Amino acid sequence: MILVTGSLVAKEGHLPEALRLSLEHVHRSRLEPGCLSHSVHQDAENPARLVFLEEWTDEAALTTHFAVPATRTFARTLSELAEGSPQLAIYEAKRVR
Repeated sequence: MILVTGSLVAKEGHLPEALRLSLEHVHRSRLEPGCLSHSVHQDAENPARLVFLEEWTDEAALTTHFAVPATRTFARTLSELAEGSPQLAIYEAKRVR
């Protein structure tokens, strides 16, 4: 299984648009082959910070997801709404229980 974590801090005044776009992206991504889960959360200590958690069956599914034009557009647009660079980490994991 592949785990993806990501986060960004929305520029002042841009949180509603960033959250709307993020929810659209999450809902669309959940329909893709190989997507086990995809979610966005607001940080309780910094509401301008959005945190993404994703689970994919394998690297091929994630690679396909990153190649979807809507995913590329989302990433580009969300970066424009963020303070600094969004953070992204990808992990290979196996369930132990």
